Amino acid sequence: MTMSFTIELSDADIAHFNEAIAKAKAAAVGKTDAEVTGAARQLLVNAANLTLPDFISSRLNKLDAMIAMLVDEAWALPDEDRARVKAAMAYFSESEDLIPDTIPVLGFFDDAIAIELSAADLVHELAAYDEFCNFREEQAADRGLDPANVGRADWLSVRRDELVNRMHRRRNREQGGSYGSSSGYGGSSSYVSNAWRPGPMRVR
Repeated sequence: MTMSFTIELSDADIAHFNEAIAKAKAAAVGKTDAEVTGAARQLLVNAANLTLPDFISSRLNKLDAMIAMLVDEAWALPDEDRARVKAAMAYFSESEDLIPDTIPVLGFFDDAIAIELSAADLVHELAAYDEFCNFREEQAADRGLDPANVGRADWLSVRRDELVNRMHRRRNREQGGSYGSSSGYGGSSSYVSNAWRPGPMRVR
Protein backbone atom coordinates (compact mmCIF):
# COMPACT_ATOMS: atom_id res chain seq x y z
CA MET A 1 0.00 0.00 0.00
CA THR A 2 1.30 3.47 -0.87
CA MET A 3 0.48 6.68 0.97
CA SER A 4 0.71 10.26 -0.24
CA PHE A 5 1.58 13.24 1.94
CA THR A 6 1.75 16.92 1.08
CA ILE A 7 3.92 19.12 3.29
CA GLU A 8 3.69 22.87 2.94
CA LEU A 9 6.70 24.97 3.86
CA SER A 10 5.91 28.54 4.84
CA ASP A 11 8.08 31.57 4.19
CA ALA A 12 9.42 31.19 7.73
CA ASP A 13 10.30 27.53 7.11
CA ILE A 14 12.11 28.38 3.89
CA ALA A 15 13.91 31.24 5.64
CA HIS A 16 15.14 28.71 8.22
CA PHE A 17 16.55 26.51 5.47
CA ASN A 18 18.09 29.48 3.69
CA GLU A 19 19.79 30.52 6.93
CA ALA A 20 21.34 27.05 7.25
CA ILE A 21 22.43 27.19 3.60
CA ALA A 22 23.97 30.64 4.14
CA LYS A 23 25.95 29.35 7.14
CA ALA A 24 27.19 26.42 5.08
CA LYS A 25 28.28 28.78 2.30
CA ALA A 26 30.28 30.84 4.80
CA ALA A 27 31.87 27.69 6.21
CA ALA A 28 32.74 26.48 2.71
CA VAL A 29 34.78 29.56 1.84
CA GLY A 30 38.30 28.40 1.04
CA LYS A 31 37.28 24.84 0.21
CA THR A 32 38.34 23.61 -3.21
CA ASP A 33 35.98 22.47 -5.94
CA ALA A 34 37.20 18.93 -5.33
CA GLU A 35 36.32 19.11 -1.63
CA VAL A 36 32.81 20.39 -2.32
CA THR A 37 32.07 17.98 -5.15
CA GLY A 38 33.64 15.11 -3.21
CA ALA A 39 31.31 15.68 -0.26
CA ALA A 40 28.30 15.93 -2.57
CA ARG A 41 29.34 12.73 -4.35
CA GLN A 42 29.59 10.95 -1.01
CA LEU A 43 26.04 12.00 -0.20
CA LEU A 44 24.89 10.43 -3.47
CA VAL A 45 26.85 7.26 -2.73
CA ASN A 46 25.27 7.00 0.72
CA ALA A 47 21.81 7.61 -0.70
CA ALA A 48 22.30 4.98 -3.41
CA ASN A 49 22.43 2.30 -0.75
CA LEU A 50 18.98 3.22 0.59
CA THR A 51 15.39 3.02 -0.58
CA LEU A 52 14.27 6.64 -0.63
CA PRO A 53 10.96 8.37 -1.35
CA ASP A 54 10.59 9.67 -4.91
CA PHE A 55 10.58 13.23 -3.60
CA ILE A 56 14.13 12.77 -2.34
CA SER A 57 15.55 10.62 -5.14
CA SER A 58 14.31 13.00 -7.84
CA ARG A 59 16.08 15.92 -6.13
CA LEU A 60 19.32 13.95 -5.90
CA ASN A 61 19.37 13.93 -9.72
CA LYS A 62 19.65 17.72 -9.59
CA LEU A 63 22.59 17.53 -7.21
CA ASP A 64 24.22 15.07 -9.60
CA ALA A 65 23.85 17.65 -12.37
CA MET A 66 25.43 20.37 -10.21
CA ILE A 67 28.44 18.14 -9.61
CA ALA A 68 28.70 17.44 -13.34
CA MET A 69 28.70 21.16 -14.15
CA LEU A 70 31.89 21.59 -12.12
CA VAL A 71 33.77 18.51 -13.29
CA ASP A 72 32.77 18.45 -16.97
CA GLU A 73 35.86 19.63 -18.86
CA ALA A 74 33.94 20.47 -22.01
CA TRP A 75 31.40 22.65 -20.16
CA ALA A 76 34.27 24.71 -18.68
CA LEU A 77 32.23 27.29 -16.80
CA PRO A 78 33.76 30.76 -16.31
CA ASP A 79 35.11 31.35 -12.80
CA GLU A 80 32.17 33.47 -11.65
CA ASP A 81 29.67 30.83 -12.76
CA ARG A 82 31.71 28.07 -11.15
CA ALA A 83 31.65 30.03 -7.90
CA ARG A 84 27.84 30.23 -8.09
CA VAL A 85 27.50 26.48 -8.55
CA LYS A 86 30.04 25.75 -5.83
CA ALA A 87 28.24 28.07 -3.39
CA ALA A 88 24.91 26.40 -4.18
CA MET A 89 26.44 23.03 -3.25
CA ALA A 90 28.06 24.23 -0.02
CA TYR A 91 25.30 22.82 2.22
CA PHE A 92 26.21 19.30 1.16
CA SER A 93 29.87 19.72 2.11
CA GLU A 94 29.08 20.24 5.79
CA SER A 95 29.27 17.23 8.11
CA GLU A 96 26.30 18.37 10.22
CA ASP A 97 23.05 19.30 8.49
CA LEU A 98 19.58 19.95 9.85
CA ILE A 99 18.55 16.28 9.87
CA PRO A 100 21.36 13.69 10.30
CA ASP A 101 21.59 11.49 7.20
CA THR A 102 21.74 8.42 9.42
CA ILE A 103 18.05 8.74 10.34
CA PRO A 104 16.15 6.20 8.21
CA VAL A 105 14.06 7.69 5.36
CA LEU A 106 13.98 11.22 6.81
CA GLY A 107 17.75 11.68 6.93
CA PHE A 108 17.91 13.06 3.39
CA PHE A 109 14.74 15.15 3.66
CA ASP A 110 16.56 18.37 4.50
CA ASP A 111 19.09 17.66 1.75
CA ALA A 112 16.26 17.33 -0.78
CA ILE A 113 14.79 20.68 0.25
CA ALA A 114 18.24 22.32 0.16
CA ILE A 115 18.78 20.88 -3.32
CA GLU A 116 15.43 22.29 -4.48
CA LEU A 117 16.26 25.75 -3.16
CA SER A 118 19.76 25.60 -4.66
CA ALA A 119 18.39 24.39 -8.00
CA ALA A 120 16.02 27.35 -8.06
CA ASP A 121 19.04 29.66 -7.83
CA LEU A 122 20.69 27.74 -10.67
CA VAL A 123 17.64 27.24 -12.87
CA HIS A 124 19.26 28.90 -15.91
CA GLU A 125 22.60 27.12 -15.38
CA LEU A 126 20.90 23.74 -15.11
CA ALA A 127 18.75 24.38 -18.19
CA ALA A 128 21.75 25.43 -20.27
CA TYR A 129 23.85 22.48 -19.14
CA ASP A 130 21.06 20.02 -19.81
CA GLU A 131 20.74 21.35 -23.36
CA PHE A 132 24.53 21.20 -23.77
CA CYS A 133 24.61 17.52 -22.74
CA ASN A 134 21.78 16.64 -25.12
CA PHE A 135 23.51 18.46 -27.98
CA ARG A 136 26.82 16.72 -27.26
CA GLU A 137 25.23 13.28 -27.20
CA GLU A 138 23.26 13.84 -30.43
CA GLN A 139 26.18 15.34 -32.33
CA ALA A 140 28.64 12.72 -31.10
CA ALA A 141 26.27 9.98 -32.26
CA ASP A 142 26.04 11.60 -35.72
CA ARG A 143 29.84 11.66 -35.89
CA GLY A 144 30.25 8.10 -34.62
CA LEU A 145 31.97 9.31 -31.46
CA ASP A 146 31.71 8.44 -27.80
CA PRO A 147 30.41 11.63 -26.08
CA ALA A 148 32.61 10.85 -23.07
CA ASN A 149 35.69 11.24 -25.26
CA VAL A 150 34.72 14.35 -27.21
CA GLY A 151 36.49 16.82 -24.92
CA ARG A 152 36.62 20.45 -26.07
CA ALA A 153 35.88 19.92 -29.74
CA ASP A 154 35.43 23.09 -31.81
CA TRP A 155 31.90 22.19 -32.86
CA LEU A 156 30.98 21.66 -29.21
CA SER A 157 32.69 24.81 -27.95
CA VAL A 158 30.62 26.98 -30.29
CA ARG A 159 27.37 25.60 -28.90
CA ARG A 160 28.68 25.84 -25.38
CA ASP A 161 29.48 29.55 -25.79
CA GLU A 162 25.99 30.17 -27.19
CA LEU A 163 24.36 28.45 -24.23
CA VAL A 164 26.52 30.20 -21.62
CA ASN A 165 25.77 33.58 -23.18
CA ARG A 166 22.05 32.78 -23.20
CA MET A 167 22.29 31.66 -19.57
CA HIS A 168 23.84 35.01 -18.64
CA ARG A 169 21.18 36.98 -20.52
CA ARG A 170 18.35 35.13 -18.84
CA ARG A 171 19.91 35.53 -15.41
CA ASN A 172 20.50 39.23 -16.03
CA ARG A 173 16.86 39.76 -17.00
CA GLU A 174 15.64 37.88 -13.93
CA GLN A 175 17.96 39.77 -11.59
CA GLY A 176 17.31 43.16 -13.12
CA GLY A 177 20.65 43.56 -14.86
CA SER A 178 23.14 42.12 -12.36
CA TYR A 179 25.52 39.99 -13.50
CA GLY A 180 24.16 10.37 -12.64
CA SER A 181 27.24 9.39 -12.10
CA SER A 182 27.94 13.11 -12.38
CA SER A 183 29.29 12.48 -15.86
CA GLY A 184 27.06 15.04 -17.55
CA TYR A 185 26.59 12.76 -20.54
CA GLY A 186 23.07 12.17 -21.78
CA GLY A 187 21.25 15.11 -20.22
CA SER A 188 17.81 14.73 -18.74
CA SER A 189 15.00 17.20 -18.26
CA SER A 190 14.76 15.91 -14.67
CA TYR A 191 17.77 18.12 -13.94
CA VAL A 192 15.76 21.29 -14.53
CA SER A 193 13.85 22.80 -11.63
CA ASN A 194 10.95 25.21 -11.91
CA ALA A 195 12.16 28.51 -10.53
CA TRP A 196 11.05 28.92 -6.93
CA ARG A 197 8.78 31.84 -6.17
CA PRO A 198 8.04 33.44 -2.75
CA GLY A 199 5.20 31.83 -0.85
CA PRO A 200 4.39 28.37 0.47
CA MET A 201 6.49 25.56 -0.96
CA ARG A 202 4.72 22.26 -1.54
CA VAL A 203 6.80 19.15 -1.04
CA ARG A 204 5.51 16.11 -2.94
